[in-house]
Formats: sequence, C-alpha cells, structure tokens
Amino acid sequence: EVQLVESGGGLVQAGGSLRLSCVASGFTFDDYAISWFRQAPGKVREGIACIDKSSGKTVASDSVRGRVTISSDNAKNTVYLQMNSLKPEDEAVYSCAAGRNPRCSGDSYYPWEYDYWGQGTQVTVSS
Repeated sequence: EVQLVESGGGLVQAGGSLRLSCVASGFTFDDYAISWFRQAPGKVREGIACIDKSSGKTVASDSVRGRVTISSDNAKNTVYLQMNSLKPEDEAVYSCAAGRNPRCSGDSYYPWEYDYWGQGTQVTVSS
C-alpha cells in the first residue's frame, strides 16, 4: 500500500519554527521527487517547495524562500520541511506529494504531475 504520512504540524507563535516530516512507503522512494503543498481555508492549493532526490536539486517558492528548507533522508524514506520565521499567513494544511517527473522549479507546481498525496498536517500560527 502506497502511503505518504505527514507529521510535525501544530500551533506555533509568529516568528517560531516547525519541522514537518513526510514518510513514504509502498513505492520506490528514490525514483520520485517530493513537493510540499499547502492550502489555507478558501484559498487555492499552493506548492511551496520541491526536492528532486536524483539530482539533489531543491527549490522553494517566492512566498517562503529564505524561510524554509526542504531536505531528504533517503535511508528513512523521509522528506522534511524546516520552516522558520513563521507568519500568520503561513497557516494552512501542509501536504506532501510524490511524482516521478514533476516540474521541480521555483513557483511552478502542477498537482496533476503527482501520483501520491499525503493526508496533510495542520499548521496554525498565532499572532
């Protein structure tokens, strides 16, 4: 069974940090790029970071660049999203997604390029 399971969300004060985890199982982790998406109530789902594990390339969108780091521990089939200097506008449900060949580039994320999705983890930022 294919699974992507996110964890690490929670309530944090503005300016604080969180590290989200995405644990993959049921497919060949090394063959897939992983991206993080987020969706706030009433807003469109937004891709914010991508890691192409075959090349080591990582990218982040303008909205979070400089505040987030995406990384991978291939031995643990896990991708992390370290988020610093959190703002109230970062509040959303964060999900990871795996695709064999998505366009892992800056601000361009296309949900139809991803094969597997996690259920999401809530991040709440208090001001």
